[in-house]
Amino acid sequence: MSNFKGVVYAVISSATFGLVPLFSLTPLQAGMSSPSILFYRMGFSAVMMGLLNLIMGKSFKIGLRDLSIVALLGVLYGCTSMGLLLSYNYIPTGVATTIHFLYPLVVSLSMILFFKEKSSVWVFISIVMSLVGVALMANSDGKTTDAVKGLLYVGITVFSYAIYIMGVMKSRASRIDSLVLAFYVLCFTAVIFAVFAFVNNGEIEPIEGGYMWLNFILLALLPTVVSNLTLILAIKNIGPTMTSILGSMEPLTAVVIGVLHFGEVFDLRAAAGIVLVIAAVVIVILQSRKRTA
Repeated sequence: MSNFKGVVYAVISSATFGLVPLFSLTPLQAGMSSPSILFYRMGFSAVMMGLLNLIMGKSFKIGLRDLSIVALLGVLYGCTSMGLLLSYNYIPTGVATTIHFLYPLVVSLSMILFFKEKSSVWVFISIVMSLVGVALMANSDGKTTDAVKGLLYVGITVFSYAIYIMGVMKSRASRIDSLVLAFYVLCFTAVIFAVFAFVNNGEIEPIEGGYMWLNFILLALLPTVVSNLTLILAIKNIGPTMTSILGSMEPLTAVVIGVLHFGEVFDLRAAAGIVLVIAAVVIVILQSRKRTA
C-alpha cells in the first residue's frame, strides 16, 4: 500500500510540476524579472503551506541541525527553479524539459555508486524508455536565442534537482514531517529570491492586473505546493530512484498543455513518446510491487 501511494504521489508531483511553463511564461513575457517571479511563486506557496500546517495542527518546531539541512534543500530547489526559468529565455521549453529530465539518470547512478542501492536491469530499461519517450515528445522547432546559455542553465537543474531528491531521503530531512519540511523549503527559497531580486533590480516588481494575480496563485498552488509536497511524500514512500523515474509525467503534461492550450500539433512522434513514457511508468509500478511481494 505504501508503494502504491508513493507511485500516485510521484505521478501527481511530476504532472503538476509540468505546469511550470504554462504559468511562468506569462509574467516572463510581460517583462517581469526571473527573481521577482520566483519570489512570488515561492512566497505565495510558503503562505499556503503554512496555512495548511496550521489547519492540520502541525508543529513548526525543528532543531538547528535540521534547519541547516532544510536551508541547503531550499538552495537546491531554488537553483532548479531559477535554472529552468532562465533557460526558457534561450531555448524552447520542450528542449529544456527534455534536458532537465536527465536527472533520473543522475539519481539512479548516484544511489548505486554512493549509497549501494540494489537495482535491476528493468530499472535501467525504464530509464532509457522514459528518456527516449521524452525526446520524442519534445518540440525542438521553437526559437533558440542562445543555445549555450540555455543548455548551461538547464544543465544546472539536472544536478540540483537530483541532489535535492536524494537529500530529502538520505539526510536528516527524512525525519521531518512532510508538510513542515515543504513549508521550510519554500520559506528559505522565497528569502533567497527576495535577496536576489533586490541585489539585481533594487526591488521586487509589483504584480499588476487581476489576471497576473490569478496566474501567480495558480503557479504557487499547482506546480509548487502540490508538486513539492507530493514529491516529498513520494520519496519517503518509494525512494528517490523510483520517484525520479516517474518524473516522466512532467514532459507528458507539457505535451498535453501544448496541444490543448497552445494549439500545437499532436503527431505520431509525440504519440510514440507518450506510449514509451507510460510503458516506463508501468514497469516501475510492477517493479515496486515485486519488491513487496
